[in-house]
Amino acid sequence: MKSKLTKLAAAGVLSLCTAVPALAGSVTQPGETVGLNAGTPLAPGWYAINTVDWGCRNTTSAVGNRTCTGLTIPVVAWSTPWTILGGRVQLLAAWPAVEAGVQRDPGLGLPGTYFNGMYNPAVFGQLAWDLGYGWGFSYLLGAYFDYHSPVAWSDTSLNQRFALSYTGNDWAATANVIWGIHTESVTDRAQLSPCPVQLSPALPLNGCNPNFINVDLTVGHSFGKWQVAWVGFYSSDLNTPVLGYQKQSQFATGGLLGYDFGAVILQGYLTSDVYEKNYGGKDVRGWVRVVLPLNVAGAPFGPPPPPITRRY
Repeated sequence: MKSKLTKLAAAGVLSLCTAVPALAGSVTQPGETVGLNAGTPLAPGWYAINTVDWGCRNTTSAVGNRTCTGLTIPVVAWSTPWTILGGRVQLLAAWPAVEAGVQRDPGLGLPGTYFNGMYNPAVFGQLAWDLGYGWGFSYLLGAYFDYHSPVAWSDTSLNQRFALSYTGNDWAATANVIWGIHTESVTDRAQLSPCPVQLSPALPLNGCNPNFINVDLTVGHSFGKWQVAWVGFYSSDLNTPVLGYQKQSQFATGGLLGYDFGAVILQGYLTSDVYEKNYGGKDVRGWVRVVLPLNVAGAPFGPPPPPITRRY
């Protein structure tokens, strides 16, 4: 929220669903970058961040009446001393972990299901420009890599992000657009749920991987070390990988509260769907984020800031 709370792009996880045949969602978890000034360059140095969230989607389908997911999204970011075309070069890597469970109506005699494991690892490169007057813009390019896990996607996907931020007069506003493109729209390996029934045994429709778009939004204000913000996020599938696939979309909103302790920055936010399509129910989710500047100049664990030179 303050200029210190700049972009630490995090990897994410799919939004689970229990409505058949709507099966997938975004590779980057919708809402994972809210509360961060994604368009503003970081001060050179190393950063560590972890975003943890847990929530449930109450559904009305016969498959289950509640789907709950818990995630931890650790990220290491290096804001390098180099620039290209005036933009700060920043490198990020993450390997999240996921747990997911489906609770079913005991009266139906169906047991619940539970999955857990590591998610697709991700590596990103980013250019971030300081445009002046409090404005910043960044472009990120990277990929989530194929990984064999019950909660991972069954292919490698490209990830691009376009972020615009304003951080001036104790205000912070950011729009971060995230665009994901799968290298394989259909694979022979399912993630969590199979695809719709295949038309022929020769067509192994087990993994359905739709392209997607996310938009993470933040508008907040700082009061000393405190930060208060409105947050919202939208996500949508962009294509139909197989016949019978139902594209998913959602919009959620909520509030964020943060505090800068100096050595560490803490944020917490609560979000709830106000719109969903083909997820089978609305999601309510709680989030906690820890931001740790490691060796940034002026940070508690970094070198002292350069002396201020005054001209008379």
